Amino acid sequence: MGILNVTPDSFADGGKHDTYEKAVARGLEMIAEGVDIIDVGGESTRPGADRVTALEEQRRVIPVIEKLSQTGIPISIDTMNAQTAELAITAGASFVNDVSGGVADGLMHEVVAEMGCPYILMHWRGHSKDMNNRAIYGDVVKDVIAELNIQIDAALRSGIAKNNLIIDPGLGFAKDAAQNWEILNRIDEITDLGFPVLIGGSRKRFLGGETPDEREAATIALTQTLLAKNIWAVRVHSVSPHKKLVLANG
Repeated sequence: MGILNVTPDSFADGGKHDTYEKAVARGLEMIAEGVDIIDVGGESTRPGADRVTALEEQRRVIPVIEKLSQTGIPISIDTMNAQTAELAITAGASFVNDVSGGVADGLMHEVVAEMGCPYILMHWRGHSKDMNNRAIYGDVVKDVIAELNIQIDAALRSGIAKNNLIIDPGLGFAKDAAQNWEILNRIDEITDLGFPVLIGGSRKRFLGGETPDEREAATIALTQTLLAKNIWAVRVHSVSPHKKLVLANG
């Protein structure tokens, strides 16, 4: 899954693809590199980020989705907003990737159920402004599983088909470095829940390095370790090296 942030303030690539022209060009580049899904987002969720209005988010992403969906490559909309999700699916997106798992917008599960599309449900404890203050757990893996199960049950009750659910443990979201590594070291406990699992660790601070670009080698190494872990997909900024790893490992 290739990350396409149509934002000025995302932590790793803010401003690189923040116009329609630049975003579409990057999307086409990812397709040439062999991307399987392009995840288009219009709101940064880096720690401390300010929220944007739904209208601004939609202004950023909908034209890009309309264009890139014409290529036939599946598109995911990265949003916490149910209205944005609905408009994006109507515009040609195939997946909804909701980092809040339905907590941020009480209408999200209902909308996704009506659209009948795959839904990526992430573990989440709060918005970017204060999420780091919520990184308090007993056993982080058991707590994450318990909280994921609450949202999974809510999604199923809302009518989302079980075979449309994908889960994400939310690396870096209300979790410190040690907690992220604990989740990765025990990722089998997450996959044992019986749902496809997405991992989004690309260039995040727990990988080390002073800047996001300095974490690229560690991101590739993480993908390498996950290949044997029955992971559905990795969400990454650079497509080509990860795709090569996947192909080399069958």
